[in-house]
Amino acid sequence: MQVAEKIAAETGADPAVGASPQAYNFAADVLRLNLDAGRANKPAYIDARGTCTYGQLADRVNRFGAALRGLGIRREERVLMALTDTIDWPTAFLGCLKAGIIAVPVNTLLTEDDYHFMLTNSGAKALVVSEGLFPKFEKIIGQCPDLEQVIVSGANPHGYRLFDDLIRAEDADDYTAPTVADDMAFWLYTSGSTGKPKGAVHVHGSLKLTADLYGTPVAGLKESDVVHSVAKLFFAYGLGNAMTFPLSVGATTVLNPERPTPDGVAALLKKHPITMFFAVPTFYAAFLNNPNAPQKSDVKLRCCISAGEALPEEIARKWNERYGVPIYDGLGTTEMLHIFLTNRPGATKYGTTGKPVPGYEIKLVGEDGQPVKKGEIGEMYSRGPTGAVMYWANREKSRTTFQGEWTKSGDKYIEDEDGYFICCGRADDMLKVSGIYVSPFEVEAALSSHPDVLEAAVVGWHDEQKLIKPRAFVVLKDAGKASPAMALALQEHVKQKLAPYKYPRWIEFRTELPKTATGKIQRFKLRAEDRV
Repeated sequence: MQVAEKIAAETGADPAVGASPQAYNFAADVLRLNLDAGRANKPAYIDARGTCTYGQLADRVNRFGAALRGLGIRREERVLMALTDTIDWPTAFLGCLKAGIIAVPVNTLLTEDDYHFMLTNSGAKALVVSEGLFPKFEKIIGQCPDLEQVIVSGANPHGYRLFDDLIRAEDADDYTAPTVADDMAFWLYTSGSTGKPKGAVHVHGSLKLTADLYGTPVAGLKESDVVHSVAKLFFAYGLGNAMTFPLSVGATTVLNPERPTPDGVAALLKKHPITMFFAVPTFYAAFLNNPNAPQKSDVKLRCCISAGEALPEEIARKWNERYGVPIYDGLGTTEMLHIFLTNRPGATKYGTTGKPVPGYEIKLVGEDGQPVKKGEIGEMYSRGPTGAVMYWANREKSRTTFQGEWTKSGDKYIEDEDGYFICCGRADDMLKVSGIYVSPFEVEAALSSHPDVLEAAVVGWHDEQKLIKPRAFVVLKDAGKASPAMALALQEHVKQKLAPYKYPRWIEFRTELPKTATGKIQRFKLRAEDRV
């Protein structure tokens, strides 16, 4: 039985999607679904400028696709999107897909060098960029030989085409490129924490499958929901949260173009009746520690989801105590597009990342390349219908990561006796202390359970004998409490929680930890401070 057929039988997902050569275009499908359901006048998005209905979204998407074709951008050519979260983001993304053009959304917090690499690596013919991000592109535009068009969202004092002008000038041509489910649709660049970013190539059918397999049956999105994702749209996690899932059921999404802060998100939760909330663990922790956080009576939350890094048990419990809503922790990757391992209603175990989403399979492999037993640490491999096709122009990394139907994650996990998976950290982050593997996440979770700790990062550090031992970098809720006595208290706290050999031999207090734009702690930067 083919993968798509098997998933259809098990979940009710559309067997035509993901089964080439069926004609399929995600943008056309999701827009038609909502218009046929009579939602033309229902709000699809709310951003800082106002409300955009499903009818207006379809019109904007058609106009933008027509504008790209009018500028000479052809099917399968790339358009790099450096856009903040406004209605222009889904307009540009879906406009590209409907026209058969490849959308390449990128992180909005990168450097000029990063953007230069992505423009040249992708061979993008057009750049769509928010006004506030334009200065990072101004010097490199002339250095990218494939780049022919620059479109600016917002004002533009430099004479380039304006996003709004392009849309107004075009007719709403309801053209759909003759794509199939397995046609390239968009690329997502990985964070590049261990080298140059890699462009993961995804197809049209995968977007629908993430909604059919996770968004609707597991996360439980409904037409009546109002959605907000702290994770931005350029992030694979945010793309599903704030576009694929809500559009697939006709929900309303609240967008925030600014970098998220606890105060800013608190204001959104008070202003809008947000029911579905998506964030990363570090944000949940910061939000709980914010004195201006709303009370339970101030919000309408019914479901909260976490991904990006494993959610510490203490944060999950505190959130549930305060808001009466559990956080369902899950794991997704850029390569698999969205969450494929998760806790869910009726099957939640704090301190774990849950069980596989129906339609996906997981195996844990030891250093000998063989599957490990339950209770043993192994590197995670996943199999499912939403895996990326390859990394663009990177055959070596593609072969290493995409091994037949299996995708190598680089994450270390343990499967417990109940079938729940426990995160041990990235393979590169694992410590070997006295010949025994120690999970940095396990030590971090123990530290975070102390009432004075806001967040912690643990890395391997060389002692005087050049042996590796755990070192902790800790952010306290009250920085004024940092002292040798507090460090000793935290070490004793960990010893009470874990086997003694796992406690951090050194504790260093920091006011903040280095993180990616998506909120993941950059442990490699802390490891780099070690003087061997």
